[in-house]
Amino acid sequence: MEKILAELLTIGDEILYGQIVDTNSQWMSVELDKVGFKVIRKTTVGDVESEILTALAEAEKRADIILITGGLGPTSDDLTKPLLAKYFNCELKINEEALQEVTEFFKSRGRELTEVNRQQAALPTACEKIANPNGTAPGMWFEKNDKVFMAMPGVPHEMKKMMTDSVIPRLKKTFDTPVIYHKMIRTIGLGESFLAEKISGWEKALPDHIKLAYLPGLGEVKLRLTSFGDSNEKLEQEVNDLTEKLKSHIGPFIFGYGEDSIEMVIGKTLREKKLTLSVAESCTGGYLSHLITSVPGSSDYFLGSMIPYSYEIKMQQLGVKPETLEKYGAVSEHTISEMASVVRARFNADIGVATSGIAGPGGATPDKPVGTVWIAYSDKYQTVTKKLQLSKDRMINIRMASVAVLNLIRLSLPGS
Repeated sequence: MEKILAELLTIGDEILYGQIVDTNSQWMSVELDKVGFKVIRKTTVGDVESEILTALAEAEKRADIILITGGLGPTSDDLTKPLLAKYFNCELKINEEALQEVTEFFKSRGRELTEVNRQQAALPTACEKIANPNGTAPGMWFEKNDKVFMAMPGVPHEMKKMMTDSVIPRLKKTFDTPVIYHKMIRTIGLGESFLAEKISGWEKALPDHIKLAYLPGLGEVKLRLTSFGDSNEKLEQEVNDLTEKLKSHIGPFIFGYGEDSIEMVIGKTLREKKLTLSVAESCTGGYLSHLITSVPGSSDYFLGSMIPYSYEIKMQQLGVKPETLEKYGAVSEHTISEMASVVRARFNADIGVATSGIAGPGGATPDKPVGTVWIAYSDKYQTVTKKLQLSKDRMINIRMASVAVLNLIRLSLPGS
């Protein structure tokens, strides 16, 4: 079965200027994917006639479906309707059904229908009107050379209602679509290039209808398998079998699937093992605790945290020995080991973890450059430490150090 290709065309200077964020395309892509349409391109153009016409022509060459949002308002800078009339070589004419709808819309709100608003009902004669239950600008459905063009308002709640109620059901009737099945495999502890090297043989053996994408983030790499076929059940089984084979290559680095985050996985594990956790974080400044407590139900296992940022607080409040700090410094294996074990004891927790480092941009020394971070895990059986050499960006270092601690918990828990 052939793939049905869709292109999204967003119109508006305000998007190019960065004055508003285009959330429509992301939402539309998700909804189209659910029903088997493959989005191949997203294009944004300004309110310029030549650019809009060129974008329409180019999209028609590439895609079976062109979904257009924006530029349907009643003011002079809204060019979509007249340019669609020009593109399809037809005139704009008042659509009586659309006029009745816009009249009722204003009447129901106790407002007068002005001539400007009346022009909302003027549509290209080559289109079929699509109702807009949430607004005054109708949608417009065009068909040309077995291609579908659909123009919708840029207002998100108007577009979403139109897509859900009218556009997607009609597209499903118009096109015979394949099934698209995705599986997200979440890995941690290996960079993208190292991960690719480890699974190169597995990747080369993938069948033609299954594609692999690497989606790197701060501290983790997602692997997305996308498969195309006739049966969702068959594709799901095939992808699951491939995932099992993948485990033989990178099993220890896989921490979850789909929407699992590392903090969610750790939380679930701690709850299942009935273990409690406490945190002493210096360079991460509370971000690690934020990740842990962002998970609903974290109070089942998270007892609390300290942010002993200065030497004095590390000694007086947390309880790190003064001689340890004096001899080795705050950013050291000895200090981080004490921080983790002491915070575990102070909170009477099963597990204590800690962070200390130089987040930047200042504070570096010749032997401890920006990005030097020590992390530690402590339970009644062991204390595990790890040195990280991260970036020169403060926020990246805070995020990556926090994620690294969560991974250290995953790897160090009893029975792991």
